[in-house]
Amino acid sequence: MQNESNVVLVVDDSPESLGMLNAALNSQGFTALVALNGIQALAIADKIRPDVVLLDALMPQMDGFETCRRLKELLPHTPIIFMTGLTDVEDIVKGFEAGGIDYVTKPIAPDEVIARIKTHIQTAKLALSAQDALDHAGNNVFCVNSEGRLSWATPKVHQMIESLAADDMSPWATIAKLLKNWLVTDPSQQLKISCFAQPFNVVYERQQHEKHLLRINQPKIEKKPTHLQQHLPITKRESEVLYWVSYGKTSWEISQILSMSPRTVNKHLEQIFKKLGVDNRTSAAAISIRILGA
Repeated sequence: MQNESNVVLVVDDSPESLGMLNAALNSQGFTALVALNGIQALAIADKIRPDVVLLDALMPQMDGFETCRRLKELLPHTPIIFMTGLTDVEDIVKGFEAGGIDYVTKPIAPDEVIARIKTHIQTAKLALSAQDALDHAGNNVFCVNSEGRLSWATPKVHQMIESLAADDMSPWATIAKLLKNWLVTDPSQQLKISCFAQPFNVVYERQQHEKHLLRINQPKIEKKPTHLQQHLPITKRESEVLYWVSYGKTSWEISQILSMSPRTVNKHLEQIFKKLGVDNRTSAAAISIRILGA
């Protein structure tokens, strides 16, 4: 599978500015998504999480400040950089108060924008890595007594068990019987829970007073084309084409897999590019990989 590139959402009502930034970003290996207004930007952000947003401050209908506030509700950890011709301190402060992290002045200097983008993406990823490490330490953990009965569990574990248990109205009681036997036999080995729709493993962490601290190894779900269709504004057939594009397949190879002509594959790709706001296979693949790897 191809390496995922960083995704930049550019929001500007000027086609000329969008074209210039799109070319500059693509030349540096970024995947550029473009929106002409705040409504389009919110629609894109609802489907795909960019690594950074470049946002014009002055736009008709919904200005950049309101767009920023609404984007932060969808993308609380994504840095937003304002592009503005406004130089008044009051306007700059307004941008920061709306949730912006930085600003660049127009006319835009592409090299400066690229440098700011790289810095903020790196900073944001380091912050998320630290948060992920903290989450990982406790997210899949639960505690039971010697009878296997639940003492407490993190919200993520409760959500996971409810999802996997499906129609079982008392999943913890079902699990307790298995845990009890496992605890008195050999808890050094993982316990495979296979009584629900999808199996998962339980790992023994340590004894905590008279309780047992356990961890669930979350099952890895293989993503399919339907996942792309659920997250992107594309048809079933387009999702199948995009799925194989993300694996680096050529149009001819995809045509053989999906039993269609290479010309039909390319027609589907044209529609995919249009719907995703990208202009090449690499950018479309990067979006697909992001969803399939989530």
